[in-house]
Amino acid sequence: MADDGTAYYEPGAGRSLARKFEMQAYDLRAYLKKFEEETGEKAITDGFGILTESAEVTSAYISYSNDVVSAMKVVHEHLEGIADTRRKVNKDTEVTDDELAALFGKQPDSDR
Repeated sequence: MADDGTAYYEPGAGRSLARKFEMQAYDLRAYLKKFEEETGEKAITDGFGILTESAEVTSAYISYSNDVVSAMKVVHEHLEGIADTRRKVNKDTEVTDDELAALFGKQPDSDR
């Protein structure tokens, strides 16, 4: 916002922010996939050794792992939603800016 209270939107900053959310969602998805592979039911029953003798411990760990995966999927979807919304805002802002400029006689940019 400018000193006089006028709102100002920088499309480059909006695109950058959208990209950051997109990258965080991508990274989280990669970490989540690795976590699922390392803590899934098959990994636990095959790799816990003596702890797998206790069905209660194994079941509790698998349940916990599934809860973590579910929660992280919600976070991942939220980050993707933010990135998608930021991209839409950027696109809408650019279209609105172009249309407003045309009302004042500006010719369309050749690069858009």
